[in-house]
Parts: sequence; structure tokens; C-alpha cells
Amino acid sequence: MNVGAEDIQRILIYVFVLIVSVALHEFGHAIMATWLGDDTPRRQGRVTLNPLAHADPIGTLLLPLVGGLYGAGGFGWGKPVQWQPSRVNRKWHMSTAKILVAVAGPAMNVVLGTSIALVHVILVSRHVLAPGSRMNGILTFACTTNFILFFFNLIPAPPLDGGHVLEGLTPYRHRGTYEAYARYGIFVVGAIVFIPQLARIFVIPATFCAQHVYNAFGSLFGV
Repeated sequence: MNVGAEDIQRILIYVFVLIVSVALHEFGHAIMATWLGDDTPRRQGRVTLNPLAHADPIGTLLLPLVGGLYGAGGFGWGKPVQWQPSRVNRKWHMSTAKILVAVAGPAMNVVLGTSIALVHVILVSRHVLAPGSRMNGILTFACTTNFILFFFNLIPAPPLDGGHVLEGLTPYRHRGTYEAYARYGIFVVGAIVFIPQLARIFVIPATFCAQHVYNAFGSLFGV
């Protein structure tokens, strides 16, 4: 495989976007758990935007490198935030706390993706970015990647955030059924990631949302 200077630059941009996006995602989990009353993430140094505190060797570094090399994907994961539901403030039901912490990570990706689109449209409307500028492609990619991370992580299969949401919504009497399903969660995730037809589950809605966010801001700023 011949890798030129432009390919290396593209891969580095890809990795950078994933590292920042994943760091903000994990920060969302940490700050929500802290807000609910558990100080475990703070004691472990996870309530920070420093990417190094959230980086996972495979999900944040190796996977983005391989994905950038082959021009595939737009997803990854960080080092899971450890927190103790039993330490949450008692005014919160434990299942509710699990759902809030799980959703907080993907929600941060929506915030980041939407913010990128807004800044991008403003820069174009103020003629800071030319229509053919390469930065347009980078910002569009960064926005779309964050929406991909949002939908990917909400797939209802452990160990993804959607699996934790499903656990929190599962009635106690059906917990055994959930635990039996959870054993195969990693295989479900693997199938969705590596089978292109199944990957559309999160790629198509992510692309749809990114396009409509851009269209909304474009209409607002006359772009």
C-alpha cells in the first residue's frame, strides 16, 4: 500500500477529530456522574477535557489509524469512565442515574457536532472560508463524525451506552433476560460495525442529521 503525504495528512486529521470527539464524549459521562453525586470520576482524574485522560489504545488510537488508512468508519471509543451508582445522591433512582450517565456521553457529541456546523456556517457566511477550501471538508467530516458517534454509541447492545440505557429501562423482573442478551452484546456490536449493510443503522441517520443541521444554519445565515 502506497501512502503519500496527502494520505498521512488525512489520517492525522481523522485521528485528531476522533481523539477530540471521544475525549468530549467521556468527559460527558464523567461530569454527569459527578453532578449526580459520585466523586469517583473526579478522584480518577476523568473530569477533564484532556484527551490523554480518556484515550484508549485501541478505540482512540489504533482504530482511527486503521480507519483513516482505509478511508472507512467514523467511530471509536475511549477509556470507560468508572463510577459507582451506589454513591449517587439518594434523590436519584439508580436506574435513572445509569441512563443519565450513559446518555451524557453521546449528548456531548451532538453538542460538539452542532457547534462545529454552526461555526462552519458562520465562517462561510462571513467569507472567511472560500467555497473550495479544504477546511470545509474537514469541518463537515468533524460534524458528521460526531453524529456517527452519537448514533453508534446508542445502539442498544452492551458495552455501548445504548446497552446501559437498555439496562436502566429493563424492569427488574426481566433483568435475567437482559443479562442473557448482554453476554452477546459485543458480538452484536461487532456485526453492526463490520457488516456494511448493518452499519447503515448509525451511518444513515448520522448523515441525515448532519445535513439537516447544516441546512438549518445555512437558512439562518443565508448560506
